[in-house]
Amino acid sequence: MIYTVTFNPSLDYVVQIENLTLGEVNRTSCEAIYPGGKGNNVSVVLANLGMKSRALGFIAGFTGDALEKMLTDFGCTTDFIRLKEGMTRINVKINASEESEINGQGPEITAEAIRELFEKLEQIQEGDILVLAGSIPNTLPEDIYERIMERLAERKIHIVVDATKDLLLNVLKYHPFLIKPNNHELEELFGVTLKQEEDIIVYARKLQEMGAVNVLISMAGDGALLLTEDGKVYRKMPPKGNVVNSVGAGDSMVAGFLTGYLNTNNYEKALQLGIAAGSASAFLSWLAGKDEIVKLLQQPPEEYGL
Repeated sequence: MIYTVTFNPSLDYVVQIENLTLGEVNRTSCEAIYPGGKGNNVSVVLANLGMKSRALGFIAGFTGDALEKMLTDFGCTTDFIRLKEGMTRINVKINASEESEINGQGPEITAEAIRELFEKLEQIQEGDILVLAGSIPNTLPEDIYERIMERLAERKIHIVVDATKDLLLNVLKYHPFLIKPNNHELEELFGVTLKQEEDIIVYARKLQEMGAVNVLISMAGDGALLLTEDGKVYRKMPPKGNVVNSVGAGDSMVAGFLTGYLNTNNYEKALQLGIAAGSASAFLSWLAGKDEIVKLLQQPPEEYGL
């Protein structure tokens, strides 16, 4: 079973505007509401690819009800903890000449709710996959990822961490199965400027030396690099297409990678499916379905267990 955790999920209100003018009334040309949060995005794309997962996290208020219903409608299994006060946040995603976001703060997560989450995490068994993705709301301890991984350290669970800065660096000692910084986040982690692919590989290896098992570096239009536990380096370029919305592309890549890995036990095919899923979502207004992803694969879908 795959479990995803989203500490601060959201309803994403996505709007298309020809030209955004500050200080003026702006009218949308297209709008939609989707369930949001990095872990939730992973669960949706996993469901689209025929993989089962269980979405964990915290919800509150009528927006939390709407979020849970949307995820269920998209084929996800949810097991959220309901908070007694506040409401699940609403994030506004503006697609104009440039992408802009206004993200809500979210409800307060109590110590009792955190305890309930740890009880749910006790269900995870050897061989399962746990995806920890996204930022930590300010009502949670900054070391919550570390606490989770320390508690599960002896379970032989494959843990995927998609986070930035110290949130990522501090968990490497627990040997996450996969981490997915992009090239700019890699630069930020080490305070360097990386212009050559060889330099990116050097610093990705440093993350392996610090404890990561597999390192996936996404590079937008330049594709992605995968450094595997057996010392191999795979590089794949993305398919060509018009980028409509980059929100969720990285989460889609994680979902595609996990699907490919679980179906084939082949890292190269996992990377290829990950890039196809990430690109397909970037070419759409929201997360890609199976048909959109399959169109971007270089081999028949059967090669990826689809």
